[in-house]
Amino acid sequence: MELLEKKIIEKGVVLPGGVLKVGSFLNNQIDVELLSAMGEEVAVRFKDKNVTKVLTVEASGIPFACFIAQKLQCFAVFAKKSKSINVEGELYQADCYSFTHKTLNKLIVPKEYLSENDVVLIADDFLARGEVVNALISIVRQAGATLAGVSVAIEKGFQNGGDELRKQGVDLYSLAVVKEMGEDGIKFRSEN
Repeated sequence: MELLEKKIIEKGVVLPGGVLKVGSFLNNQIDVELLSAMGEEVAVRFKDKNVTKVLTVEASGIPFACFIAQKLQCFAVFAKKSKSINVEGELYQADCYSFTHKTLNKLIVPKEYLSENDVVLIADDFLARGEVVNALISIVRQAGATLAGVSVAIEKGFQNGGDELRKQGVDLYSLAVVKEMGEDGIKFRSEN
């Protein structure tokens, strides 16, 4: 998506360790016009899949998922990274490692929010090695739901998570695929 790539080049900051900081428009401060366009782009791509839920993980994926869900006219559901006192009843759970936070998280979704009747689109802000997406796929499978596909705002193509998902037959749609990033700037892969 050219609009997103342009914004990444203008406002993205490359940090040591393969981290791309996009907090000024995608995470901490949200450019709602951009997110709305991104949601529309993804909705057009998955419009014929009869999506009933857009599943993401807290917290940075929530805005992206909500804009997609709005355009698809369905619910957005997010997995929590830990159990809190307001989460009760039976849960779907999956472990995943967070590249950004360098922690192991147990993702949880109350069973009342996903069922075998759902067609689920997984959405997240980033895809690096695929740990989070694979954990969310596990939750979709535990629910007996149908996986419509996966959409991410920014895929770090050099970390191979997206390529592995494609090899598994997952319908993955990335709005921007970073081929390389460093002191010389950010370069994108044209195909995804």
